[in-house]
Amino acid sequence: MAEPIALAALILDAAIGWPRPLYARIGHPVGLFAKLIGACEARWNAPARPAGQRRLLGIVTVLVLIIVAGSGGFLIERAMHAMLGNWAWPAIALLAFPGLAQRSLYDHVAPVMRCLAAADLPGARAAVAMIVGRDTAALDQAGVARAAIESLAESFCDGIAAPLFWLLLFGLPGIWIYKAINTADSLIGHREERWRAFGWAAARSDDALNLIPARLCGIILCIAGGGGWAVLWRDHAAHASPNAGWPEAAMAGALGLRLAGPIAYDGTIADKPWIGDGRADAGAADIARALALYRRACLLLWAIAGGVAWLL
Repeated sequence: MAEPIALAALILDAAIGWPRPLYARIGHPVGLFAKLIGACEARWNAPARPAGQRRLLGIVTVLVLIIVAGSGGFLIERAMHAMLGNWAWPAIALLAFPGLAQRSLYDHVAPVMRCLAAADLPGARAAVAMIVGRDTAALDQAGVARAAIESLAESFCDGIAAPLFWLLLFGLPGIWIYKAINTADSLIGHREERWRAFGWAAARSDDALNLIPARLCGIILCIAGGGGWAVLWRDHAAHASPNAGWPEAAMAGALGLRLAGPIAYDGTIADKPWIGDGRADAGAADIARALALYRRACLLLWAIAGGVAWLL
């Protein structure tokens, strides 16, 4: 049996997450990547630079992140093995689990459900605004619920399944390279004029790293939900992202809901297609069903991580 690093990391994340007192005191490890990205952006993304030059410097930024995260993870992992020998794996799991977000995701989505259940629509809008980028001030109950469920589906991939996938393949360097690139995508991988050239490499790298995990997520969510396959195959390409449509379509199909559709960003309506062919009038009970499905899907990831450790 191989070292159960991934399974131990999942258990640690589910049990304690990243404690708020610790976050308040030292922040989160991905904050180090954010600072590095911010420094590169401030130095290299000047509007006066030609777009081609900014794109090249964006590629350099991604390479810097890969080198820093990968070499740091490799050296730390090697040092743990040198110091602790066969008992290095618990220490490596302790260093890996902050790259996962099972508990954090649940703790961000559950308040939306509770506010809607209490008929507190302003509170639900404020809670969902913490996890989505769209305008939330004018969302009705169904819009808030759908936004929360969509975020839950997409974040199941980039917050849990994808970092776990790269942890299983390449250990500590794998998970932290993924988190560095994913952080870069969230900060600079945008289509706005300021970011389009400089953030191009971050966005494309994140797409590449999520290519396999996103499709696996769709399969896992359908298994956990006991259905949704037809919607998964039919509607995964309806999303603008080459990856996010897979978990979102699986969630929509498994729950019998319609997700996505027209969405407002910065006061402008984006006429996005619907995903799924079920009800659009989602509510608190549907978020509860989505969270139950999410818990089952996370348990399947635990089984996969444990099975990999046992087989190897």
